[in-house]
Amino acid sequence: MEKLSLQTELKGNSYPGRGIVIGRSGDGKYAVTAYFIMGRSENSRNRIFVEEGEGIRTQAFDESKLSDPSLIIYAPVRVLGNKTIVTNGDQTDTIYELMDKQQTFEQALRTREFEPDAPNYTPRISGIMHVENSSYNYAMSILKSNNGNSEACNRYTFAYENPASGEGHFIHTYMGDGNPLPSFEGEPKLVEIDGGIDELTEMIWTSLNEENKVSLFVRYIDIESGSYETRIVNKNK
Repeated sequence: MEKLSLQTELKGNSYPGRGIVIGRSGDGKYAVTAYFIMGRSENSRNRIFVEEGEGIRTQAFDESKLSDPSLIIYAPVRVLGNKTIVTNGDQTDTIYELMDKQQTFEQALRTREFEPDAPNYTPRISGIMHVENSSYNYAMSILKSNNGNSEACNRYTFAYENPASGEGHFIHTYMGDGNPLPSFEGEPKLVEIDGGIDELTEMIWTSLNEENKVSLFVRYIDIESGSYETRIVNKNK
């Protein structure tokens, strides 16, 4: 598979929607993840990321303008022991709760499907990172309608063991802008992971469409110690 430039992928798509990047830093020391949200409506754009425990939550920037919290207010990131869960919806809680009961990532997601936002039927995208005893692996999932058919859910899981330094995978909700919005197609894109946490944060944020971007989360987890650093960028301030 050709390794793509994450910067080029982001700059070339005015509306990838919500996106997850998971991989390994170029020096091999860190498990890396990034999650961003974008919005076209006032309701979607009226959000910020705030820290909550070891994870984050979306929150209305102006509570008086919040019209429908159902698909936009959720915890995108939660930590369960040595596992970091990153998703684009409230399936974060489903994964956390069922894995805490000894179910697998895939089993947990069997209880969910794409979002009920006809006619888009936005895919649910999810990732899980496992850092333990100086080893690291991750998996990514997409739950999507069958070409817009709301009666059928297509389920895909991709697992990556011992990921290579300087490489990651990128999955996002939409192929681009449109009405209805076209769902992501294919397996997660192989992308290059460059630089430290501040460099990656800056690159992703400046590469996202200025009008549509809302918030960005980036985390580097030290594979040896399990300690981590986090960056959050919000357009609304």
